[in-house]
Amino acid sequence: MKKAVCFMLLLGVAGSLPAADAPRRLTLREAEAIALAQHPRISVANLQALAAQQSVKQARAAFFPNIYASATAVGVADTNNTRIAAGYLNNPNVFERNAEGITIAQLITDFGRTSELTRSSNLRARAEEMNREATREEILLEVNAAYFSALQSQAVLAAARQTETARTLVLRQTQAMATNQMKSELDVSFASVDLDQARLLVAKAGNDLQSSFANLSTVLGERRAESFDLAEEPMPELVTNSAMDLVLEALANRPDLARTRYQRDAAKEFARAEKKLSYPTIGAVASGGLIPLGDSRLGDNYGAAGVNLNFPLFTGGLYQARQREAELHADAADQTVRDQENTIARDTQVSKLNLDYSFARLALTASLLQNANKALELAQARFNLGLSSIVELSQAELNQTSAQIEQAGAKYDYHVQRAALDFQIGRLR
Repeated sequence: MKKAVCFMLLLGVAGSLPAADAPRRLTLREAEAIALAQHPRISVANLQALAAQQSVKQARAAFFPNIYASATAVGVADTNNTRIAAGYLNNPNVFERNAEGITIAQLITDFGRTSELTRSSNLRARAEEMNREATREEILLEVNAAYFSALQSQAVLAAARQTETARTLVLRQTQAMATNQMKSELDVSFASVDLDQARLLVAKAGNDLQSSFANLSTVLGERRAESFDLAEEPMPELVTNSAMDLVLEALANRPDLARTRYQRDAAKEFARAEKKLSYPTIGAVASGGLIPLGDSRLGDNYGAAGVNLNFPLFTGGLYQARQREAELHADAADQTVRDQENTIARDTQVSKLNLDYSFARLALTASLLQNANKALELAQARFNLGLSSIVELSQAELNQTSAQIEQAGAKYDYHVQRAALDFQIGRLR
């Protein structure tokens, strides 16, 4: 009695524990949310955008005053103090002293160079924000491709297992008919080969499914591969817009193109700023402090203010080379934008063609599977009546399996092509 009670308790505990390798239920929307939350490339794009914002603050800092404090203590070996006599055109006096003070330096104008550097940094920061959006869309496209690839692998595995079951029954039937002298041993051998081929197909389909799961796990930002129970997604509607309408939408919405345009505009602003390196700069400086200890010829405090005008006369061609380099980079950025626009226009038209073909393929594979099923029924009936050999039945079974795989491929390829087109025109967000 006690053993029975213990056995029942163990069964109850075991029933309450989750299965060790139970597939994880997952929908496409859940997969997208997980990938956007934990994929490392999303974190990289966010950090780069934040870093770019700090560059804006760095460029803008030149508009504000620089304030710094100083403390100086000087001891002179000669009790009569001394002068610096070499290395300078002037001979400043050096007195023993201890002094503390504050200096304020403020740029009055550099004739717009700082403003243009700030605008350039702002544009680069906007480019990084667009890069963050582009990275999100790339991750979403990868999630869609991995998700539907895994669904396709599941469908192929199901078709392979169905084929294995059907060929197992055919082998048993053939063996029974051979026993009754209705079929030859050659037919049994053919049926055995067909079953082995089906088992190979099951093994390959199972391996492909696990590879698809590993790929999906990686896209989700996870290191350990998991098994999933993926939910089916409704078939999206066919996009009926013309290819040129889609191209215009892509040129207006693609975040990676917006990023390149911001980078081009930033390069142009930087070129304008570099051109003003040869302009003068005007700044104000004020300094004041106390001298609590020191030579009697020094006062107890000091204070002064002035304005500096710096005008570069000769720099060995440095500023001219920097200006020319910036202008060439700006021209190159302009050509990069043109090249990317042309590439996006081409990719959008190709994606539209691929989507139309995928849609047409759905009807073709449905018809193919219907005809393959009908042919298999007829071949099975002829085989049962002894009117045909196992070869005809095997070919019909092979045609059905191929049609099932083609239909699965067409179905999920249509999902992938629709996601690819949404990516091309900037809708995949």
